[in-house]
Amino acid sequence: MNQPALIGLPSCADAADPGSLPVETARHRILDHIQPISESEALALRSALGRVLADDARAPIDVPAQTNSAMDGYALRGADLDGRGAAELRLVGEAFAGRPYPEAVAAGECVRIMTGAPMPRNCDTVVMQEKAQARASRVLMAAGQRRGQNVRQAGEDLSRGEVALPAGRRLTAADLGLLASMGQAEVRVRRRPRVAFFSTGDELCSVGDVLADGQIYDSNRYSLFGMLQGLGVEARDLGVVPDDRAALRTALLEASRDCDMVLTSGGVSVGEADHVKRVLCELGSMAFWKIAMKPGRPLAFGQLGPAWFFGLPGNPVAVMVTFYQFVQPALRRLMGESTLTRIGFRAQCLEHIAKRPGRTEFLRGTLQAGDGSSSSGPQVRRAGSQGSGILKSMSLANCFIVLPPDCDGVAAGDDVLVQPFEGLF
Repeated sequence: MNQPALIGLPSCADAADPGSLPVETARHRILDHIQPISESEALALRSALGRVLADDARAPIDVPAQTNSAMDGYALRGADLDGRGAAELRLVGEAFAGRPYPEAVAAGECVRIMTGAPMPRNCDTVVMQEKAQARASRVLMAAGQRRGQNVRQAGEDLSRGEVALPAGRRLTAADLGLLASMGQAEVRVRRRPRVAFFSTGDELCSVGDVLADGQIYDSNRYSLFGMLQGLGVEARDLGVVPDDRAALRTALLEASRDCDMVLTSGGVSVGEADHVKRVLCELGSMAFWKIAMKPGRPLAFGQLGPAWFFGLPGNPVAVMVTFYQFVQPALRRLMGESTLTRIGFRAQCLEHIAKRPGRTEFLRGTLQAGDGSSSSGPQVRRAGSQGSGILKSMSLANCFIVLPPDCDGVAAGDDVLVQPFEGLF
């Protein structure tokens, strides 16, 4: 868990205000510093879904192991087809998956074969049963058959020694099936990151407690928990920490003791009760960025002992936006993922959206398919009120509408960039 020091980044120790960084610049600076966890563990295949491969997975065998039939039908020698691709052959036996035909097939002979059954010796072609007509011990193959058709070759999917899945891949359901097809019962994956998180603020009340005057229920920890669970990390909820410098110091020290990352929400602005930046400067190193984005302008990133630290804004929507744009890629890098592709595409905006240039804006949107015409692609509109404290519109949304810094507004019918939520949170 030893991490490189933050070098050359604007920090809270600088005399001058470092200014607002563009979203992409901030993201790249974070990813440039985070190194993947080196520890790994061996897991049974069924426990490895969503985990990141620590080593290349190589095929120890050919997959399929034997040349086999892709159809129910009749196996034959392609040389027995006539110039029209037809033949009348003698039926000499049957072949099933797991029970192959044991003899070599001679000229003028064929074997009834089922899908997945190994090809009999000397056979290189399968005629599907719909193109054949059996009459006692004779089978008439319809014209138009081709030599080599309907046969799956040994090693067609994977050849022995081939890299089936590269190190750094997050395992999907299809990947588990691919590994099982190689006979691999377990796989070596990177250790899960350990992430501690808590909220700050005297106004916050935990779910289940009774609200006092001036208090609100803490929703941020539940959003963070859900997003962390979706990434498959070990999440440690430390509750609510009051706006007290000593209490915050104790919580940060405890959180960083055995975790790879610490997340807080609230307390990173410029108010008198916003202690996170000050305490982090005392305990570790920090690059405090004012990011040119809406929502989510205040963000603290740095190191807290052996752990990486993110101080997220306090507003509920800003927490989710900054988590997705910065924390999620950082965690994926920490987990050892080699590909951090961001899912995004263009969609037609169905309404006018006002915007002033200067910041990247992330609006909650509802994405839908087009009307079915050949010229109609995906379409999007805003999902209700866009205030950074209005969580309902985040719940209604299924994507972000991303408006770049130089955008000065969107007209109905314009194309905009969207980032879909599915598979992200």
